[in-house]
Amino acid sequence: MRASVIGATGFAGAELLRLLDGHPQAELAYITSESSTGEDIAAMYPHLRGRIDKKLVSMNDLQKIAAGSDVIFIALPHGHAMKIGKELRGSGVKIIDLGGDYRFRDVKVFEQWYKVPHADPEAKAVYGLTELYRSDVAGAELVANPGCYTTCSILALVPLLKNGLIETKGIVVDAKSGTTGAGRGLKLGSLYCSVNDNFHAYGVATHRHTPEIEQIYSEFAGEDVVIQFTPHLLPVDRGILATCYAMLKPGVTDADVAKAFCDMYGGEFFIRLLGKGACPEIKNIRASNYVDIGWQTDARTGRVIVMSALDNLVKGAAGQAVQNMNVMFGLDETTGLRQLPVYP
Repeated sequence: MRASVIGATGFAGAELLRLLDGHPQAELAYITSESSTGEDIAAMYPHLRGRIDKKLVSMNDLQKIAAGSDVIFIALPHGHAMKIGKELRGSGVKIIDLGGDYRFRDVKVFEQWYKVPHADPEAKAVYGLTELYRSDVAGAELVANPGCYTTCSILALVPLLKNGLIETKGIVVDAKSGTTGAGRGLKLGSLYCSVNDNFHAYGVATHRHTPEIEQIYSEFAGEDVVIQFTPHLLPVDRGILATCYAMLKPGVTDADVAKAFCDMYGGEFFIRLLGKGACPEIKNIRASNYVDIGWQTDARTGRVIVMSALDNLVKGAAGQAVQNMNVMFGLDETTGLRQLPVYP
């Protein structure tokens, strides 16, 4: 498969290059950057030297890029992919967008939370959380790769919502991410002196991943779900840990909770169920496509607390995109993604 990456110089784009280089059935066609056109990607990311010595090109001639590609990954900030998707519709190339442009069933929700008009409201995109929508992904031409916080949070509670084991009101998602989740651009809050020896919440009650999580929760619950989502910035490079709180419905047992997780994820290669009482750690999923999930029930409060951990650049971005590509092209979805986590 000839794969091109539009926006190859961001953290997610560079991670895509690393994963595609190790994919036995993919070869890089084009890699683009508007700010670094003509530069060698290995000069920007020396860890790629000797493996990916490829020059960055402009995406001005999208039709040429599409003609030389079987799949295009778009790793750009929101607002750009929808214009590219609209221009390339009908060209025959498959598109996987790592941004937020195509994640919402209702474009009005996108416009409300992202504050920009949607340029491609007629698009028929599939939400690419592979474990939940595998059959839809298999036949898709356009896939919306989920966000990193959303993947972690959705996978944590969907089994319980699907089986009607928890109340849909009062759900709280408390999540923490490494600094690469903020992107590669210079931002005061991402500077070393801001992040080191520090820990803080941000986007309280306003974060754009909130409606994305609610959309999938609502779909599996069969009713509208409104959550309290609070993200935090960790002083680490990679990783997300989501701690999700929900009220158990009367009569629900520990066995019911365990069965819901095992029934839904027992056969999933990339989801590792740690079980009741286990607390996932971001160190144990670093640089891998795995999601670790553990849970605890609290008889005193009547709550279940579900914890999930993943690497925001892999399962939360590039790895999930490659997993979706594999499904779209009829490959074993673990192809090129079976690496164990890096430890320590």
